[in-house]
Amino acid sequence: MTDRRPITFEDIAALPAPGMNVPVDLKFRADGGVLTYLYSSAGTLTRELWALDIATGAERRLLQPPAAEQSLTREEELRRERQRQQAGGVTGYAWSETGDVLLVRSGGAVFVRRGATGELLPVGDGPGVVDPRLNRDGSAVAYVQDGELYVQDIMKTGQPPRRLTWDASAADTWGDRVRTNGLAEFVAQEEMHRFSGFWWSPDGDTIAFEQADSSQIPLYVINHPGTDDVQMEAHRYPFAGNDNARWRLGVVRASGGDVRWLASSDDAEYLARVQWTPDGHVVVQLQSRDQRSVEVRRYDPVSGRGEVLWAEQCDPWVNLTDDLHAVQLPDAARHDYTFIWTSERTGKRELYRYGRDGSLQGQISQGHIFIDEVRSVDAAGGWVYVEGWRTSPVERQLFRINLAGGRTEQITQVRGTHRTVIAPQAGVFADLHHSLESPPRAALLRLDGAAELAVLQRDAPADDRLATLNLPPPQLVEVATRDGETLHAAVYRPGGLAPGHLAPVVVDVYGGPHAQQVADAWSLTVDLRAQHLAASGFVVFVIDNRGSARRGLRFEAPIAGNLGDLEVRDQVDGVRALCAQFPEADAARVGIYGWSYGGYLALMCLARAADVFKAAVAGAPVTHWDGYDTHYTERYMGHPEQNEAGYRISAVMTHAAAIRGPLLIVHGMIDENVHFRHSGRLVGTLIHAGIPHETLFFPEERHGPRREQDKAYLERHIAEFFGRALRP
Repeated sequence: MTDRRPITFEDIAALPAPGMNVPVDLKFRADGGVLTYLYSSAGTLTRELWALDIATGAERRLLQPPAAEQSLTREEELRRERQRQQAGGVTGYAWSETGDVLLVRSGGAVFVRRGATGELLPVGDGPGVVDPRLNRDGSAVAYVQDGELYVQDIMKTGQPPRRLTWDASAADTWGDRVRTNGLAEFVAQEEMHRFSGFWWSPDGDTIAFEQADSSQIPLYVINHPGTDDVQMEAHRYPFAGNDNARWRLGVVRASGGDVRWLASSDDAEYLARVQWTPDGHVVVQLQSRDQRSVEVRRYDPVSGRGEVLWAEQCDPWVNLTDDLHAVQLPDAARHDYTFIWTSERTGKRELYRYGRDGSLQGQISQGHIFIDEVRSVDAAGGWVYVEGWRTSPVERQLFRINLAGGRTEQITQVRGTHRTVIAPQAGVFADLHHSLESPPRAALLRLDGAAELAVLQRDAPADDRLATLNLPPPQLVEVATRDGETLHAAVYRPGGLAPGHLAPVVVDVYGGPHAQQVADAWSLTVDLRAQHLAASGFVVFVIDNRGSARRGLRFEAPIAGNLGDLEVRDQVDGVRALCAQFPEADAARVGIYGWSYGGYLALMCLARAADVFKAAVAGAPVTHWDGYDTHYTERYMGHPEQNEAGYRISAVMTHAAAIRGPLLIVHGMIDENVHFRHSGRLVGTLIHAGIPHETLFFPEERHGPRREQDKAYLERHIAEFFGRALRP
């Protein structure tokens, strides 16, 4: 066997991680005959567009990125930040729903191509094209530029783009536009995971779009302290308890004309989701300010009349999804269709069916599995394809549920994590599978029995780091809390520890909603920070506390109104149980690190559980929830005026005087998500209380370091900090 070399800080900083250069963004052409994906043949973050011919199994590169990427507009830069996108080259693409028109984003530019070998045609008039989207047959592409909505006809070459809206505000000295057409506002992108602000009708004649007005939200100015020249940027950031953007939803013909307005902020606080029905109506999900209610409304785009189909209500909140599907069944009349919808009204996500009139026709799934999301609805075959789990949340599998009887069948069988894409026809699906022992592997399989037909990039060079680095998978275990709840944990054990010797413990925490850390997934095995710490003589624990994802609303909801309390207790219980289970773990020397919500919990653990946690690294932490945005914060904490005590007890500053152990605070100074102000307020509180602490600030980084040299410096600092803080 090849000698294994130590993991370096440069290894930890380098992306992609070992084994993670795999096909991503898998999509089928409309006829199901071609599977396309993004992949880097050089093993870097610069990706190319590739295609697999389903019939022959042949792979070929469709498009290489340009030699140099154009400079991005601030809007595009921030969109990539909110989408957590770090790769370059070909950064995105889409097929038309019918035909074979391909839209590609590459090098900061946008192109369309008709057919497999057609000419690449540029989209837009100059730089700044945002969120380009093809209509159904690929005959036109719509996009936003300078805050206005445009359409470009693809079949009529030589014609300039057609402008559809005219009332966006001019950019101010900060480059900020308080009123835009066709763009999703900040909280829609960052918290609702709605990245688009316009939607094509099925016939391609009409576009529904959002007009967002942020003029009532004050500017939050961010200085760039690490640049040679004076640079500043400003954002309309809606702090908890304050105003959100105002919005209107309108429709306009793709050929141009007057706008008909359908709904607005007067109807609901949040425009959560928008889509079209098969018969050309607009279906909108409107969410209340307290997020306990979502109304599903349908609008006639011609008359503007709307009706409430049904309302979803959950306590303490409704989790937004993309699981509303309007489908025509084979025996339905031309304009008839049914809605498939998921709900957590029972505390666990289930499938429901509603009629065209909004009447509940019944529950489809019968509680046999935990549903994560709907992947596809096969109306003709009578199946709904979903991803989820049956026996343990550390797995993710593909299932199908019968539309008529609710019978559930598991399609993928190999243990681990599966992310799938169902072909629109042809009876096949693409599967990106990985586990603790197996790096990600993309394959094409049959739906009837999951027989493997092809493996993508089968002949690609192997990642030599898999052979040269020592990457033992962590051990997955279950632990019980003081009140009997089962938590899942991962443990990295140090090698070469002398018998009878104890090792210090470091806990890797996130612990926040909508995230899961502990899974049968390769990402745990190639967590090189955890692996490096284990190789350096530490035991590393990862524990998913209550509030984290994939176990249903019942598991998430107990944190409502009082963040940083139950999560800390669960981490304490987990650490105590794991220290008892793994005798080499020194319960007297426990440190903790985390980023974002994890940074917040690292601070709260150090402050509220000093008997267990002796040192902490807090990266980009929220330190007081009055400084975070409306949609996220109020979902879990309610409105500040209605929960003053909760906001106070959930703030790090309330408990900061109790901090006694070594503390390292890390933050990017141009973070537009969790503002650097959070760390600034905490540092001021610590100084006032005379609490010793260390800081590491990155002048030109946002919510997480992106530059390799910054990341390597951070990793060295963290390792050295715990080496000092947890020494015997």
